[in-house]
Amino acid sequence: MNYADLFRVTLPETALEVAALVVLIVDLGFLRRTALTVRVTVAALLGVAGCCAALWMVLTWGGASLSAGSELLLAGGGSASVAQAAILALTALTLLLLIDSVFTRHVGEYVAVVLMSAAGGLLIASAQDLLVIFIGLELLSLGLYILTAFNKSSGKSAEAALKYYLFGGMSAAFLLFGFSYLYGMTGSTSLQKVTERAYFQSVLGGAPLLGVALVMIAVGLGFKIGAVPFHLWAPDTYEGAPAPAAAFIASVSKVASFALLISIGSATLRISGLYVFGQFAVEVTQRAASRAGIGGSWWLLLALLSTASMIVGNLAALAQTSVRRLLAYSAISHAGYILIGLAFLSRLDVSAKAILYYILTYGLTTIGAFGVVGVVERATGSDRLDSFLGLHKRNPLLAAVLLVLFLSLAGIPPLVGFWAKFNLFAAVLGVSAGPIPFALVALAVAMSAVSLYYYLQVLKRAYVMPTVDEAPITAHPVTMAVLLVIAAAVVVMGCFPTLLSNWINSFYPVL
Repeated sequence: MNYADLFRVTLPETALEVAALVVLIVDLGFLRRTALTVRVTVAALLGVAGCCAALWMVLTWGGASLSAGSELLLAGGGSASVAQAAILALTALTLLLLIDSVFTRHVGEYVAVVLMSAAGGLLIASAQDLLVIFIGLELLSLGLYILTAFNKSSGKSAEAALKYYLFGGMSAAFLLFGFSYLYGMTGSTSLQKVTERAYFQSVLGGAPLLGVALVMIAVGLGFKIGAVPFHLWAPDTYEGAPAPAAAFIASVSKVASFALLISIGSATLRISGLYVFGQFAVEVTQRAASRAGIGGSWWLLLALLSTASMIVGNLAALAQTSVRRLLAYSAISHAGYILIGLAFLSRLDVSAKAILYYILTYGLTTIGAFGVVGVVERATGSDRLDSFLGLHKRNPLLAAVLLVLFLSLAGIPPLVGFWAKFNLFAAVLGVSAGPIPFALVALAVAMSAVSLYYYLQVLKRAYVMPTVDEAPITAHPVTMAVLLVIAAAVVVMGCFPTLLSNWINSFYPVL
């Protein structure tokens, strides 16, 4: 292995770690006695500079092909580079939202933890080895536990962090046990070799522990993406964490986790040119074969998780009076939509590109939504639905941003959320026209209609219902500028949907 090339592959992660150290040195060594607003601004801007440097490295070498890193990390191109670029951009946006926050005096430590967690997300997005996957997941997760508990004056923050940590520890144990069984069956930690050997063992009927391993891995990864029934941490975490931390958890961690699932699915698709996790499994199911092997097992797990997440996420959101918890259950339902695409990955990368389109636009929209919630929460002291009463009078720009973002999350055209769902569902039906994918897509469309109702409950209070307090709600200029840019991006990408899809396609080789 050429370690010089391997170091080059990990330059984006290195840039984030160096930026984290610089933030700590500047904040603790030079700005400790300065005003909190100055420290927050400097730390956030240094973190954004680190993200920009890492993003430049990803975009510069995104199409490179380095064989030295292929055993452990994808060297460039494809879903890994797209996800890494998205993680860095979303991290920079969450850091900019921090400038208006005063929930902690330890701003250097906060920004450093955010950057190190983002580095874990970059590792996950490009990991091609079971050990690297686990290390990346733990680096990301440990940072998220800390960020959730960063508001020391809030009891909800401490409670949410404890629940998140306990559930996360259990999920990590399940995931590690699943990986250990795969290693025991295949004798390798390489993702490509593991999937290849596990597949052929399942065909030969010599891997009785394969099903157990898949279930354990599904439990571990299901927790990371907040899929039902492993979602119980999400509402409390979204409600208790500081608003910038909740935005980071809802966007960056989801992008990294789904990028990992794409890598797992893509690895199996390369085995002898067979559709193992996608169309092959569906065709075997439709032919009522007696054994579908690893493809059928994984496809069935994803389909079950998808169905449960869509139903529980949307129906539970109807009963919420907290907008943060509403966004948490909304995130669970969106995870269910994306899982449909993962269950029907295609060898031509059509489903993978649709999933990337979805998670990028969802992550961007969610950051904006939490930004609006954070501004309202600081002004009113609550994130309840009634806190948004008369928002269009108290801050028309903020209300307009909320309108655009929530309608996009509901999938209303011509906003980008509509195209994200349309592309995903079209890709699924294009891979296989059988009754099962059609039923899942039909359920997703029905649940999207349900989601429109609870999004409109928030917008009704912002625009229709009378207000009891007409005092203006003000936002920091940087925060307002970030929210307006996000809303404008949602509208522009919705009116010109090929802008983002063409950018994603540029990371894939022309066949």
